Amino acid sequence: MRETRSDGELLRAIAADGDRRAFEELYRRYAPWLTARLRGRCADAGVVDDVVQETFLAVWRGTARYREEGSPADAAGWLWRIGSRRLIDTLRGDGARGRLRQALARLRHRDEVSAEERVLAGVEHGDLAGALTRLSPELRAVLQATVIDGLTTREAAVLLGIPPGTVKTRALRARKQLREALA
Repeated sequence: MRETRSDGELLRAIAADGDRRAFEELYRRYAPWLTARLRGRCADAGVVDDVVQETFLAVWRGTARYREEGSPADAAGWLWRIGSRRLIDTLRGDGARGRLRQALARLRHRDEVSAEERVLAGVEHGDLAGALTRLSPELRAVLQATVIDGLTTREAAVLLGIPPGTVKTRALRARKQLREALA
């Protein structure tokens, strides 16, 4: 019976030689785990499956580089970082497409002034842009992720590398500061 190779050995074999068996072993070892974790963050199984495939494709092509730190959990954490970032990128892309569809739908009903148009008019004549630039980078990043990109608190937390509670706190602080600046 053949000895099981460590994660580091598998990843080195994939990077150095393009070892297909090492890749298959790594995939069998981690794809179900990564799929289960990503499904906890995205209900769309098709999106999750695509993200898992993209993650392992990055490993195979060598576009993601592994640096062994010594702990067996390092490879799992490394794969998780790749997968979670790809999921966020995918979700952000869907959000942008959805906003584009909404913008196009609004163009069909030009007679009525939408809430967005009223806000934009306020931006032109108010100091929203100035108020936004006066926010700290941390608060602006949370607003970017949650308001502009349309991410959930959890998705924003993963993207920004902070706990979900911190995302909520910063979002509340940012909104409060904006209200005070625009009042």
